[in-house]
Amino acid sequence: MRYRTIGTDPATRREVSVLSLGAMLFGTATDETTAFAILDRYVEAGGTFIDTSNNYAFWFTGSRGGESETVLGRWRRSRGIGDEVTIATKLGASPLAPGTGFVDNAEGLSAKSIREAAEQSRERLGMDRLDLLYAHIMDPDVALQETVEGFAGLVAEGTVGLLGVSNHWAWQVERARNLAAAAGLPGYEVLQYHHSYLRRRTDLPGRRTDEGEPGLVGGDLLSYVRAEPSLALVAYSPLLAGGYVRADKPLDPAVGDHPGTPARLAALRGVAEETGATVNQVVLAWLIGAEVPSIPLVGASSVAQLEESLAAVDLELTEEQRARLDAAR
Repeated sequence: MRYRTIGTDPATRREVSVLSLGAMLFGTATDETTAFAILDRYVEAGGTFIDTSNNYAFWFTGSRGGESETVLGRWRRSRGIGDEVTIATKLGASPLAPGTGFVDNAEGLSAKSIREAAEQSRERLGMDRLDLLYAHIMDPDVALQETVEGFAGLVAEGTVGLLGVSNHWAWQVERARNLAAAAGLPGYEVLQYHHSYLRRRTDLPGRRTDEGEPGLVGGDLLSYVRAEPSLALVAYSPLLAGGYVRADKPLDPAVGDHPGTPARLAALRGVAEETGATVNQVVLAWLIGAEVPSIPLVGASSVAQLEESLAAVDLELTEEQRARLDAAR
């Protein structure tokens, strides 16, 4: 396994593996026995960065979520897991009532909601301090100042370590970080966004706004992270839910209809053939070693699936192979 540091403050920064494990479906689509086996193998291989959220996975159970955190908490207690494994969770997108969705009925990012949700997550996970806490989605009804101060208050109390943000526009991230810096408060240091090798059309309306989907990595976000090397980028859904390799998992039309997709798929397959790796492994290696590196966040429903992703950590692409992948249009 390989590692990198996220965060800058010695009191809160973490050394984490360059491959993160997503626990989104643990306790719902993935039963607890299987989840424990996946978690055990990940840690055995040197993995130290596990991701969840307080709303996972409400859409399976008609609940407000929390199943994933609960399973992780039981696993931590049963295995004696402590500070050696970084657990990241998110808040803000849990439905206010069971059986509803988060788009129009989310808990949001008010100071009160942040405090209550963080306390519930700590209880489910069995942690005195949350290692990394993200603002999961935007809250247009709460001033950024209140959100910034709400998260910073938890850090000051010692119940949260690092702060992160997901699914916000780049300008909102910058504005929130500026507000925090001006007030001498801790700000977002980890950014979690959807990022993969294949590009996505950005001229199509998204699920949340007419301007598109704020959770996607684009040129603006990449240039922002390039200009702010202290920030860490975590790439969720890097393998497009099996879309690279499974005929029964077709690519999202916004990806499949991108004019550059055929050329980039051809480049991927060519490098995979040369290296003896799978297409998925080439995607993960490309992300880890990119000019603007990211930490791929992979899910797994079996130990075998996890093994494929773990092997990507040791895949070294040559400069020529990386240049060919980057140049494919």
